[in-house]
Amino acid sequence: MDYRDFEMNKHFHSDGSFRSKFRKSSKFMYLVAFVLFLGVALTFLNIFELHKMREDYNQHHEMFPHVEGIQDDKTGTGQVVWVQGKNMHSGYLKHVHNVFQQIGFTPGDQSDDWTVLWAHDYPFKTLSKELAHLKKYQKVNHFPGSGFITNKVSLATSKMKFIPKAFKLPSQKDQFVAFSKSHPDMMWVQKNNNHRGIQIKGAEELDMTKEGSFIQEFIDKPFLIDGHKFDIGVYTILTSINPLRVYIVEDDALIRFCPEEYYPFDTAVRDKYVVHDEYMPLWKIPSLRSLYSDKGFNFKTTLNQYMKSKGLDYEKVWNDMKSAIQQVYLEKEPKLIEYSAKYPSTDHFFEMVRFDFVLDEKLNTYLMEVNMSPNLSSRHFAQNKRLYEHVVFNVLSLVGLAEYVSHEHLDYEEIGRVAPTDVRVFPEVCNGKICSESCVSSQCKLCRRCVNRQTETFLMRAYLEHNRRWSTRRVLPPPVNQTQALLWDPATYWPGSETMSDRNRLMFHWFVGKCRQSMDFCV
Repeated sequence: MDYRDFEMNKHFHSDGSFRSKFRKSSKFMYLVAFVLFLGVALTFLNIFELHKMREDYNQHHEMFPHVEGIQDDKTGTGQVVWVQGKNMHSGYLKHVHNVFQQIGFTPGDQSDDWTVLWAHDYPFKTLSKELAHLKKYQKVNHFPGSGFITNKVSLATSKMKFIPKAFKLPSQKDQFVAFSKSHPDMMWVQKNNNHRGIQIKGAEELDMTKEGSFIQEFIDKPFLIDGHKFDIGVYTILTSINPLRVYIVEDDALIRFCPEEYYPFDTAVRDKYVVHDEYMPLWKIPSLRSLYSDKGFNFKTTLNQYMKSKGLDYEKVWNDMKSAIQQVYLEKEPKLIEYSAKYPSTDHFFEMVRFDFVLDEKLNTYLMEVNMSPNLSSRHFAQNKRLYEHVVFNVLSLVGLAEYVSHEHLDYEEIGRVAPTDVRVFPEVCNGKICSESCVSSQCKLCRRCVNRQTETFLMRAYLEHNRRWSTRRVLPPPVNQTQALLWDPATYWPGSETMSDRNRLMFHWFVGKCRQSMDFCV
């Protein structure tokens, strides 16, 4: 091979190697380009999906808008409720759990940093040490000393005209014997605190030596509907003592009937005159069935309409029951104050009870008992679920537990819910010469320069309760008429207020002052 052949051959091999490398390089570039294209395509696809998810989210929240004050069930508020009671597995507090869950609470126990303790039983004996050192944000659903209201012996032997006459045994045995001799036609029942085994007996049949029991007059001519005796349960909430603030669930009540017709009367048949766990529900009473079951009215409206159709004054009945509730709390407040004195503050406590009344044939009201932990189980009657959860929600709303406020923001002024300016009343008085110079006059006690921080705090609490009361209405301090409030001279005592304690009078006068500003505060 000569030199030219060698050079041609060298060029041929060199050129082939180059083309081979070029082909390999081109394949690699195509691969890179494809990968880049795929990555860009996936990125755009992800962006599109995220945009679609966002549109779906917005559409969902337009259909189901967020309601202020109501927490999402799934996220919760971070607050813990400790529900305490015996035999919890039976589910008798299911509706309490349901409402707490609906407002965003998480169930917990004593070991947790709980916000509220809902105790079925009176907790101040078994948990006295824990409850003496409550954190600022913790609340408990009972008041110390409330047993003086809910204890059946203590209540029955209170001398109030709307409580059937009663005698405590055996200490009041002699008084009973003397009274029963002068009233031989009266019938009596012997009771104890567990309200079991009640039966009418003659005076000579009663056990006068039984400790912890009492003998009470039997209301023998009750008001009947379709032949059945019934009672009315009014749900009542105590939010404060010294000063007293008491509310009732205004829009509904529990109406329970005896299973058997009252007449012909037979003392041996307890179902004729005792309302017990297996009572007859309202919707089984023929005259009430249509209004409740077919027309869809609640218990209270159904009863009111029935009485109205008979020409009866149902408003007087409810007013008499409210008056009885007022008198009980005013009578028992000194004991509540005494037993609460061992605790640093009563701001932690609230309590819901049920006042049970019966009516006689003349529509006089009689208070039979006050239940500390009224039944809230719908196991016997599923229809009662609505009432029970309605009651629990109203209680929690009233005391501020149905609105989420973190533990770090419990100062009312910090989060703009209420300010001292919201609780100012009687501007014409406070701007006058007397109150501008001194706080001696009683009419100046609610003026800014005369109100201390403690008083201002309970006024702000009262203001907040009023604004979140839902279906509850105040019974203490009592409602007032706006026309009378506007005519009243603050330099004088409101008629009847002279018998109130200083703090209760101040609280009442404050509501009168707010009533002058807005009719909403009158009731």
